[in-house]
Amino acid sequence: MWWKFIQAVRRGEYKLSTTTWITAIGAVLYTLTPVDFIPEIMLGPFGLIDDIGFWAFAFTLVNREKTAWETQLRDHDYVDVTPRTP
Repeated sequence: MWWKFIQAVRRGEYKLSTTTWITAIGAVLYTLTPVDFIPEIMLGPFGLIDDIGFWAFAFTLVNREKTAWETQLRDHDYVDVTPRTP
């Protein structure tokens, strides 16, 4: 169901909240930038705790959005018109 959710967001059929977008973009940027609350260089693997926490928070928000989307589909008449490939 994740793939259909991602496709619905991509096609504009479901709008993610601004908070979810900002958090997801923030998680990517925070992971890629050298600035860190708990630096991996000093603490080794323990330095990944803040990165994992940020991703867990972002995943929680996206999962909440997915659940709302599934509820919306269940509560409305929905016909999947996605073509099936043989």
